[in-house]
Amino acid sequence: MILKMCSAASALSVWTPHGESLSAPFFRCCSLKITSSVNSSSGRSGALVVYASNDDINVVGPFPDEVKKELDLVPSVPNRSLARQRFSQECKLALNDQINRDYKVSYMYDALYAYFDRDYVGLEGFAKFFNDLSLETRQQAKKLIQYQNKRGGRVELRRIVMPLTDFHHPDMGDGLYAMEFALSMERVTNDRLLDLHKVASKNNDPQMADFIEGDFLTRQVDIVKKISEYVAQLRRIGKGHGVWHFDQMLLQDEVVVA
Repeated sequence: MILKMCSAASALSVWTPHGESLSAPFFRCCSLKITSSVNSSSGRSGALVVYASNDDINVVGPFPDEVKKELDLVPSVPNRSLARQRFSQECKLALNDQINRDYKVSYMYDALYAYFDRDYVGLEGFAKFFNDLSLETRQQAKKLIQYQNKRGGRVELRRIVMPLTDFHHPDMGDGLYAMEFALSMERVTNDRLLDLHKVASKNNDPQMADFIEGDFLTRQVDIVKKISEYVAQLRRIGKGHGVWHFDQMLLQDEVVVA
C-alpha cells in the first residue's frame, strides 16, 4: 500500500497496490516509515511517495464498527420490518392486546349510545357522552396502531363479541347503571395501560414507556375522576326527575372530548 502526500497541499491520501485512492476518512491512524525518496520518473511533480505496510496503516472505512454490525442486522428478506429495533415480541403482543381491548370498549360505548338514543329513552346527553367516549377510545386504538407500525410490529385485530344492548335497571335506573358500567370499564382500561407500561419497562424500552405515559395515562386518570363524580351525583339525585337535569348537563359538557 502506498501513502502519498502532496507538497502543494495538506491533503493526505492512501493508494492501494491496485491504484485505488482512499481519502482521509477511510483511515483512522497510521505509522509511517519513509522507504523511498521522490521518484522523478513517476511523472508526479512535487510529490512525495511514502511506502507503508498494512501493519503501519489502520484502514477502518467511513463508519464505526458498531454501524457495520448494525448494518448486518438490517433484514434483506421481503415482508420484514426495517424500522424494528430493540422492540421485543412481548411489547408487540401487549400492544395488540390493548388495541383489541380498546376496540371492545369502544363497541360497548356504541351500544350505550344506541340505547340512550332510542325514542322511548330519549336521554340525548347520555347518548352524546357515550358517543364521545366511543370515538375517543377508538382514536386511542388508532394511536396504538400507528405506534405499533412505527416500531416495526404487526397489528393483529381479533373478533369482537356482541355487547349488551339493554341497560335498564329496576333499582338503580338506567342512567346510574350505565355510568357505573362505564366507570368499571375505564378503571380496567387504566389497569391495562399500567400493565402495558410495566411490559415496556421490563423489556428496557424507555421510548414505549414514555409514549404510554405521555399519551394515555394522564387522560385515563382524568376520565376516571370525572366519571366517578358523575356516579356520585347520580346516586344523590336517584332515578327520578333529576336524571333529566343531569342529562341536560351532559348535553352541554365538553370535558370528555380530547
